Amino acid sequence: KSGAIERGPDGLGPKEQLRRIQSICKRLVADQYDCWEQQIVPGLKESDILFSSIDELTRTEKKWVETYFEEQIFPVLTPLAIDPAHPFPQLTNKALYILASIDDPETRIIERMMAIIPIPRVLPRIIKVGATRRGKPEVYVFLSDIVQRFIKRLFPGYRVTSSVPFRITRNSDLYIDEEEVENLLRKIEEELMNMHKGAAVRLEIAKGADPALMQEFLEAIKLQPENVYTIDGPLNFFRLMSAYDLIDRPDLKFPHHTPYMPKELENPERIFEQIATKDVLLHHPYESFQPFIDFLNQAARDPQVFAIKQTLYRTSGDSPIIKALMEASRRGKQVTVLVEIKARFDEANNIQWARQLEDVGVHVVYGLVGLKTHCKTCMVVRREGTTLRRYVHLGTGNYNPKTARLYTDLSFFTCKEDITSEVAGLFNTLTGFSLTPSFKKLLVAPFTLHSNMQKHIRAETRNAKAGKPARIIVQTNSLVDQETIDNLYRASQAGVKIDLIVRGICNLVPNIKGVSDNIRVRSILGRYLEHSRIFYFENSSGSQPHIFAGSADWMPRNFYRRIEAIFPIEDPDNRQRVIDLLDTYLKDTRNARILRANGSYHKPARKKGAELFSAQESFLQQFEAKRGAQAQQELTEDSKITPVTEVENPE
Repeated sequence: KSGAIERGPDGLGPKEQLRRIQSICKRLVADQYDCWEQQIVPGLKESDILFSSIDELTRTEKKWVETYFEEQIFPVLTPLAIDPAHPFPQLTNKALYILASIDDPETRIIERMMAIIPIPRVLPRIIKVGATRRGKPEVYVFLSDIVQRFIKRLFPGYRVTSSVPFRITRNSDLYIDEEEVENLLRKIEEELMNMHKGAAVRLEIAKGADPALMQEFLEAIKLQPENVYTIDGPLNFFRLMSAYDLIDRPDLKFPHHTPYMPKELENPERIFEQIATKDVLLHHPYESFQPFIDFLNQAARDPQVFAIKQTLYRTSGDSPIIKALMEASRRGKQVTVLVEIKARFDEANNIQWARQLEDVGVHVVYGLVGLKTHCKTCMVVRREGTTLRRYVHLGTGNYNPKTARLYTDLSFFTCKEDITSEVAGLFNTLTGFSLTPSFKKLLVAPFTLHSNMQKHIRAETRNAKAGKPARIIVQTNSLVDQETIDNLYRASQAGVKIDLIVRGICNLVPNIKGVSDNIRVRSILGRYLEHSRIFYFENSSGSQPHIFAGSADWMPRNFYRRIEAIFPIEDPDNRQRVIDLLDTYLKDTRNARILRANGSYHKPARKKGAELFSAQESFLQQFEAKRGAQAQQELTEDSKITPVTEVENPE
């Protein structure tokens, strides 16, 4: 009201912050395209894979591209003229377009017109040129280059004076007052239908655009020049991922990895028996995600299972998890699923799943007002004799079989009453009413997680001050929460040795003398995306270290604005597995980068002549060795079987 501008800790106002962020982002984008042009393209060329412009093609190849345009591209293109009779079109978020300037070369009645050509998403962004001779390098061209090459055919009689590919990014935030909404699902559906009208916030456009045309275009989409990212290369690097499947060169790809299936989990019909015998901990993607799917399928079919409860934040298309839940409901079991319909960019998918589940009688709920449900929890209630026993799965990653092959995560199965009873209480909180849930084993946000994490950090600080061993190791996606950072600084000053494996955002500054010189921060980026959240506290005052894993990063949103579940790992074998896992990550010299006090990252130091060590490769080798040992054991057992001698028929 006073007109004063609220400034952040750095003294910057919102506009200045945005300007600086844009400046840094533009440098990062430029670095991406430098990497593409100077490293990736030349590297592929050395392996006889060429990404070429149309001009660089041979005559035969150009003829092939022309035929491809006429037969596969031209029929689905729709040029959109911009004039008083053709208003400016509604441009789709992140879709590819060609912006063209055209005029009439004969009459000059029209000096210049703007036209836009939408490029349908169904068309492949990368095309392999089919006219390349055997034994010659494979040649690939970009769809946008082909359209620009033959763009004149879309405007017969006119002259195309310039053309450039572009795409815009729109504001995709959903603004919903949950306390004022009667039907949250319906309101989100309405907002999703209007999302294409969100304000444009960024324009990515290839270099070489006509300045006058650019100015006119910016006015039409209501953007300023500082919102423009001029691109020197193909737009939307994400679509380049299709090249991985398109290019058939196994020698240039990671060796195929089949996730390891522990022998004790091979028989789905005995999965409850196995969990009852011992807590199960799995490390994905090195170990298979299939045991969880088996767990759910068996629950759906087992006549002794009465109820299934599950949270869903993100899952895959054609999900076997959704199918299992639907089958369970059809078989008469009590199935309750909390679908988080506010999961960013997955709102439409999750609404679709919610509808399908409701159609077969599943009780679908959408969580607590004002909070996103981000925890990964599943509970099965099963009759065993005269009692009911709960079986629980808790995880660090989403219930998504596809990302379970690409992301590193932990899965945990247990039927121990002290944990399963609290998971049951958590589900009751999510589906009913509970003002102050009681949790002793689980650390649950926004109720007990933040305070307990601070308690464990402070305990390590006290131990260090008392001269006892003190150690903290954390693996997380992001570290942003300021109170947590301040407590880590105090722990460092007390002498606690702290290792933080933070893949993404890290607001903590390590290696400041007298403040954080006992803190080391590393980020690991390798074949798989590091997604696990693991927390280790030495606890030298107690009998065992405190080890936890779960769904939450150390960010305010996870502590205060989401439902998160962190679970303890108490089984001695599983505890040692996690300790070994963290130790392996801390040895990484290939994929790790160490954060410096100035905010830059550098490669870890290693002894002269020492080989590079990759944690992810080490895990792959460990589980391949397990697979080999398991196969050898089975072979040995088979060889010990005494063959049955066929008795000759006396007749």
